[in-house]
Amino acid sequence: MQPTTLFYILIAIIVVSFLIDQILDYINSKHFNDEIPAKLADVYNQEEYAKSQSYKKANARFSLVSSSFSLCLTLLFFFLEGFKWVDEIARNITSNSILVALIFFGIIMLASDVLAIPFQYYKTFVIEEKFGFNKSTKTTFWLDKVKGWIMSIILGGGILSLIIWFYEFFGPNFWIYAWALIAVFSLFMNMFYAKLIVPLFNKQTPLEDGELKFAIEKYAKKVGFTINNIFVIDGSKRSTKANAYFSGFGAQKRITLFDTLINDLETEEIVAVLAHEVGHYKKKHIIFNLITSVLLTGFTLYILSFFVNSPILSQALGVATPSFHIGLIAFGILYSPISEITGLFMNYMSRKFEYQADNYAKNTFKAAPLISSLKKLSKNSLSNLTPHPAYVFMHYSHPTLLNRVKNLES
Repeated sequence: MQPTTLFYILIAIIVVSFLIDQILDYINSKHFNDEIPAKLADVYNQEEYAKSQSYKKANARFSLVSSSFSLCLTLLFFFLEGFKWVDEIARNITSNSILVALIFFGIIMLASDVLAIPFQYYKTFVIEEKFGFNKSTKTTFWLDKVKGWIMSIILGGGILSLIIWFYEFFGPNFWIYAWALIAVFSLFMNMFYAKLIVPLFNKQTPLEDGELKFAIEKYAKKVGFTINNIFVIDGSKRSTKANAYFSGFGAQKRITLFDTLINDLETEEIVAVLAHEVGHYKKKHIIFNLITSVLLTGFTLYILSFFVNSPILSQALGVATPSFHIGLIAFGILYSPISEITGLFMNYMSRKFEYQADNYAKNTFKAAPLISSLKKLSKNSLSNLTPHPAYVFMHYSHPTLLNRVKNLES
């Protein structure tokens, strides 16, 4: 295969992926004005439903503009041999292969993020502000940006450096050591993310003694679930949208509640939401997702080991000297169709797990408060109650509200 042929294959993958997303967005937008299903008639009144429709349309227009801009920028970068230009800049600074890769990715990622800032700013301070969701200040917005960059440099740069070192030291077998590194890192982050990373962005406080804590502990005791760590996070610092999540294993497991969730729901509804989260733990969903993620990473790295050193990958991007970082860029695009398929599988399993967790909450607690909590959360976030089935299949990690309600009522 000639480098030019591979170049146009890469372009075709990027363009086709964009077109598929746009087609899905279009057919999904055709359902924005659908009548609300009877089982969900109590979620919105007429005025609230009109507001949710406006929110969906605003996000759809924003998505079209931002994704089109990103596509044009990407194609321009490819056709103007941007990768060759950035590679030359990095090689003029140093001859160390690891530093060259770090500078290369640093320039590309920083430039990409800077160009995305106007869109992120508009999304936060115009769209989310208009519909009453945004609580973030401009100071918080920029601090989050800086913190994100620092974390990317430390964690992303550190892992990339080790992977390239494995590549240079162990040759074709580098993927085994890179796999082990990523597996250990994934496990570590799953265990300690809430303790080490979350505090950099949010304040967490133990749930105070009272009716809610007593109700949670009573339920946990009933189902034999030991929980000593229940925290409240200041989600209202950035948005009015609510959430709750479970993290860690063993002594490190903890439940985190957004303060917005506590404000929006009744005690019984919050316990029902937590019963759902406990269901994920009891059904071993977290372990399944972690193991599957590690296995998929190993598979990807194994395939990468056959191609990353191929000169044609670098030549296709206009770079004469084969290198790990250029090969990684080309491989990432070539692998994206496979990644899309594995993503569909993970979304399918995730939707299946959501039903199982709902059933666990229904069987160990009650269905009614979980249904009412899901309806309230959907209402407060102006969720789309009538998405197109194809869009759900491709993008949703959770079943639609209608399907969850039907399942809980069955």
